[in-house]
Amino acid sequence: MTKLKGLLLTEGFHGMISQVEGLAKALDLDFIHEKIELNNFWKLIPPKITPVKNFVFKNKLNHEFNIVISCGRKSVIPSLCLKKKYKSKIINIHIQDPKVSLSNFDFIIAPEHDNLFGKNIITSKGAIHYLTNSELIENENYLKPKIDPQKKIISFIIGGPNKYYDYNDKIIDEIFSKIENNFIKNNYQAIIIPSMRTPKKIIQKVKNYFDKNQIIITEIDKKAYLSSLKLADHIVITCDSTSMISEAAITGKPIYIAQMPAVKNNVRFKEFFKLFSSLNIIKNLDSTVETWDYQKLDETDKISGYIKDKIKNHDFS
Repeated sequence: MTKLKGLLLTEGFHGMISQVEGLAKALDLDFIHEKIELNNFWKLIPPKITPVKNFVFKNKLNHEFNIVISCGRKSVIPSLCLKKKYKSKIINIHIQDPKVSLSNFDFIIAPEHDNLFGKNIITSKGAIHYLTNSELIENENYLKPKIDPQKKIISFIIGGPNKYYDYNDKIIDEIFSKIENNFIKNNYQAIIIPSMRTPKKIIQKVKNYFDKNQIIITEIDKKAYLSSLKLADHIVITCDSTSMISEAAITGKPIYIAQMPAVKNNVRFKEFFKLFSSLNIIKNLDSTVETWDYQKLDETDKISGYIKDKIKNHDFS
C-alpha cells in the first residue's frame, strides 16, 4: 500500500521538529518538512486576527501531501490556508494550542496542562516527540567507548534561555555545583549535552567548569543525545524545555529537573511539572540522589494509534 504523504510545518525549533516528525514517523508518512517564514508585518500579529491568506507567509507550499502536521504560532495560518484550499482532500493536525478557533483543524494534539477541550482535541501527558526505544538502543554504543566502566552515568541535558528563564550566571553556577557535588564526587561520570538553544557562552562555561574526565558534547549531535539517554543511570534536564523532559521520559529512568527562577509567569511550566511529579517521572535537583521507577511514557505511539484508527477510511480524493 502506498504511504500517505505528509507536509510538516514548524518554526524550526527542536521541540517543534521533534513533535511533528515524531507524529509523522508514527503515522508512517512519507513527509517533507517546511520551516515557515512569515512576511515582516505578520510576524507581529497574533494568528486569531491574521487573514487566512498566502501573502502572510513566504513559503510556496506546492508539495503533494495528504496530511498537514503543524506546530507553533507561525505555522497556523499556512495550515489554515491549505485546509481552506483543499478542504476534505487533506487532514490538518495542529500540535499545541493554535490560539484560533479549534474547529479549523481536524485534530489538535495538546498537553493536558493546556486545558483544551473539544471533540477534535487529543490530549497528551507532556509533549509528543520523535524518540523511540529502538533508536535509543541503536545509538547506545555511540558514546560507550568514552565511558569509564567503573562509574555510573549522569546525563545532563541543557536547554537555553527563553522568555521564562534567563540563564543568569549565578543560577547556572549553582546547577553545575549540584551536578558536581551530587554525582561526580560520588563516582558518576557526566555526559553533558547542549541543545539547539544552548548559547555558546554556556557551552564554554561547561568546558571551563567540569574536568576532562567528563564527556562534554560541544555541537548539536543527535546520536550523542540518544546515546546519553540510553547510557544514563540518572538524567538531569534544565527546566526550560518540557519537550526534552518529555523525550527523556521514554527511558523510564530517574529525571531530575534543574529549576531556575522564572522571569515571568510560568504557570504552564508549573502545571507540567505538577503532572510529571504526580506520575513519579521527575524530582527537583536538590542535594540528594535517589533512584526510582515509573512507567515509560510513550504518548506518540498512543496518539498515533488513535489517529490512524480515525482516518483509516478517510476519502482523500
